[in-house]
Formats: sequence, structure tokens, C-alpha cells
Amino acid sequence: MDPYITEWLNLILRFAHVITGIAWIGASFYFVWLDNHLEKPPQWKTDKGIGGDLWAIHGGGFYEVAKYKHAPEQMPKLLHWFKWEAYSTWLTGFVLLALMFYLGAETYLIDPSVSEISPALAITIGLASIAGGWLVYDLLCRTKLSEHGVVLGIILMVLICGLSYVLSQTFSARGAFMHVGAVVGTIMAGNVFFTIMPSQRALVSSVEKGEPVDPSWGAKAKLRSTHNTYATLPLIFIMISNHYPMIFNHQYNWALLMVIFVITAAIRQYFVAKHKGNENKMVLVAAALLTIALMIAIAPKKVEKSAQAQQNTIEAAQVKSIINERCTACHSKKNTDQIFTVAQGGVILDTLDDMKRWAPRIQARAIDAKDMPFINKTKMTDDERIYIAQWIAQGAPLK
Repeated sequence: MDPYITEWLNLILRFAHVITGIAWIGASFYFVWLDNHLEKPPQWKTDKGIGGDLWAIHGGGFYEVAKYKHAPEQMPKLLHWFKWEAYSTWLTGFVLLALMFYLGAETYLIDPSVSEISPALAITIGLASIAGGWLVYDLLCRTKLSEHGVVLGIILMVLICGLSYVLSQTFSARGAFMHVGAVVGTIMAGNVFFTIMPSQRALVSSVEKGEPVDPSWGAKAKLRSTHNTYATLPLIFIMISNHYPMIFNHQYNWALLMVIFVITAAIRQYFVAKHKGNENKMVLVAAALLTIALMIAIAPKKVEKSAQAQQNTIEAAQVKSIINERCTACHSKKNTDQIFTVAQGGVILDTLDDMKRWAPRIQARAIDAKDMPFINKTKMTDDERIYIAQWIAQGAPLK
């Protein structure tokens, strides 16, 4: 496919994915907040079957929201459902995944330094991990484990950790992270499609027919909705991690991802508890301390001047030669790379002045994270990285 067309499709799909994701997550956060802020209604409302209500002000007006314990005596003519936000987010996300990682498997999904597999096999593994992730999760939730939230949560964490490790040994670092995100996103959308919506349809059908409401429907929907709530922040992190190779390109990226799952789930737990009036600031403090510990643990080692570098001045001309050979195919006013036809990220490295200007970015991406050159397609050596790092440490002199 023409790279220009691919870029436009990528942009449109990414924009649509973000917008639908905001709608889905916003609705999810709102209803969790709403559920946890409902107050005991007056007797006359209780007599009508209302279990909780809430008053709010927004946009210059007052709102009164009431939630029935089971169902109203008569169904309203217009009932609003919340499902297309979830479906649209998953659909745009899957198409975006296919466009970037499946049609571009040899560029984005496969890293020869990790595993030399064919595009067909890589795509098969990717699709199998997404489908398999949902099937295993759904099966576990249909067992007695659903009644033991902590045990189920630990089992799911162990399984996602194992999946993360396997994918990190199979795909490129970026591809592995995105597929873990795809598994989590599929589980969340699957919860809506296969459990939450059927439960709500059964509830509505019973009310319309005047039949007794089976409380198990609400319990199943509530369980899956709770799971979705705690999966939201980890999923958002994975979505944006695509821009931060210090995380996804780390040697132990699969383990880092699990730590981030814990941190983000803890943050979500803090806010859910706060809604209920059970705020525990220590949860937030613990999440902050764990984040700081993670930052320290994965911090790149500073490149000191070697004994040889102290004796021999690092030559700017040699730095320019290395960067021209290894980097300017994708970072030039006139790119020569067949895939990346325009300077990626707006970073142009044609001259020494350009290189000095972008020295911090070079340090972060080519030295610390070793994310650049992309999948090291131009074969930059460790000695070359060290040489450039020493040049930057000297202040990136032009001579």
C-alpha cells in the first residue's frame, strides 16, 4: 500500500479510536461514580422501588437521577443503552492493529533480533493470542472463581504475565505491548457484548413480560463491569506507551508491564473507594512510591568517558558520519527509506547543527532505550552508540 495512503488511514483510525475510547471510558467512569454516590431515597421513592438517587448540577441545570432496586413497574418508551462506545472502540482498535502490525508485519511486528518468523506465522500468533485471551478469561469467569475476586484476580495476573513474556520473546517490543493491550481491550469489549448486554436484554424482557427478575443477570453484568473498570487504566497506559521506548523496549518489558498493571489498578481502586467514602490515601502513596521505584530501577546508566575517549578527542565529523549512515534514511529532508518517506517525528539530522539540536532526543531513543534505529534496521553497533553518547556528554561540540 502507498505509504501516504497508509499514513492517512493510520491518522483517521487513530483519531476515531481515541474519540470512541473517550466516549466508552467516560461513560464507564461516570456510571461507576454514579453508582457509588447514590444515596438512600425518601420513603415515597422507596415505595416505588427506587433503591438510590442523586442530585447534581451541570451545564447550568439540575439533574435528578434515580436507580431502581430491580426494575420499574413499567418500561419507559425510550431507554438509552450504552454499547456502541465499546464496540466502536474495539473495531477501530482492531482495524488499526491490523493496518499497522499485520499489513506492516515485517516492519512493526517482527524483529529478527528477537525471533525470525514469517509474517503469516506472526499474524496467526497475534490473532490466536487475542482470541485465546478472551476464551480463557471468559471460561474462568464462568467457574466458581467468579465468587472469589482476589483469587481470580491473582490467576488473571499470572496468566497475563505469562502471555506478556511469551509475546515479548516472539514479537518486536512494540508489537508485544500492543498485543497485550489488544487482549485486554478484547476482554473488555467481550464483556460488554457477551455478558453485560445479554444480561440487560434479559432484564428488560422480564420487565416487559411482567416476569420475576433473575438477580443473577445483574450479578454477572456487575462482575464484568467491575473487571472493565480496573482494566481501563492499564489499557490506556499501553495505548500511550507506544511513544515511550524506555518502557516497551526495556530488556524486562514484560515484567515492567505487570508492575504498571498493579500501579494503575491501584490508582483506579483509590478513586472507586473514594466514591464510596472509603478513601485510603496510602493506596495512592504506595502507587506513587512504586512508580518512583520503577523509574529508578530502569534508569539508563550514564555513559562516562572511557579511558580511550579521555585520551582521544571525540570527533564531530565521525559522529556525523555514523548518524548519516545509521539514521538519516528516516530522518532527513529527503528520506531514502522505502517505508518511512518523511522525517519521523519531525526529527531531521542532515547537519551537525541538526544533530546538536536533537542531541537529547538522540540520547533518549538511540542511547538509553536503543529504540532507534527502528528495529535497528541499519545495524548501529554498541560501539557507535557509545561514541555518540560520549560526544553528547561532552556537550555535542560541532568541531
